[in-house]
Amino acid sequence: MPHFTNKKLILLLVGTIFLVALISFSLRDRQNASVPEQFIKDTVGFAQFIVAKPANYITGIFNDINSLLNTYEENKRLKMRLEDFAVLQAEVNTLQSENESLKELVDKEDSLKDFDPLKATVIARNPDQWEEKIILNRGSSHGVQLNMAVMTANGLIGKISLVTPFTSEVELLYSNNPNYRVSAIVQGEKSDVFGLIEGYDAERNELILKRIDSSFKVDVGEQVVTSGLGGINPKGILIGEVTEVTTDDYGLTKMAYVKPAANFSMLEDVIIAKRTAVSVDGSDGAGTNGDLTNGTSETTDTTEGEE
Repeated sequence: MPHFTNKKLILLLVGTIFLVALISFSLRDRQNASVPEQFIKDTVGFAQFIVAKPANYITGIFNDINSLLNTYEENKRLKMRLEDFAVLQAEVNTLQSENESLKELVDKEDSLKDFDPLKATVIARNPDQWEEKIILNRGSSHGVQLNMAVMTANGLIGKISLVTPFTSEVELLYSNNPNYRVSAIVQGEKSDVFGLIEGYDAERNELILKRIDSSFKVDVGEQVVTSGLGGINPKGILIGEVTEVTTDDYGLTKMAYVKPAANFSMLEDVIIAKRTAVSVDGSDGAGTNGDLTNGTSETTDTTEGEE
């Protein structure tokens, strides 16, 4: 019995020594692998290649899609920030201009910029003039009156042209009505330049700013805002950006093409502006020299357009 136990111990010791030697042999630095090792490594490597190649391809597709989605969302956010910046820049320029011209009038009580906003929603477009008029869900029962300015968060879009108790119709800036004019200011680097928005170029999809004094310089890229004159539009509402400057047919004045700031094809929520400053009838007063003021807070029904 003791002899048998000693044999087992000897075998166990020999096996342990062999195992340690085998492990040492496999762990030592070698430049060439054995045949079994080569077979195993090649087999495993080929299997990994077959599995990894389509997996990497599919992963790359998902990564590309994710990158495109992230780029789209980032561009969307940047575009919204640029639109907000354009509106803010117009407001800053208007405030600076007004502050410089009125800094000595400390007791100034009201401003051409002041208005009471009334939110409204576009519920329809005029079927006879799809491109020129929209219908809002606010009417005279909500305080809406003729000729009130209408705008979006991006800029001016038109004025109230028809009012019912619960709805109102808006004549858009690119109306074909030759009598619809908007008094505007080009916010120049050194000084503001006055003009009138008169007409719309359908081929360019741009507004036309006319009656600009030829002695003033107007540059491409400058912003155009409402002047506040005429009694309809509050001062400083963004209209658009100058894209081209040229002379009129007689060469006496300049005219400019203005890209609208508002997107007229995507009108949903708008703001109706009721002037709080003293307003003046924008028509020609029927050719008389009568007083055109209409009180301190009311706008009037004009049939000739703003200016």
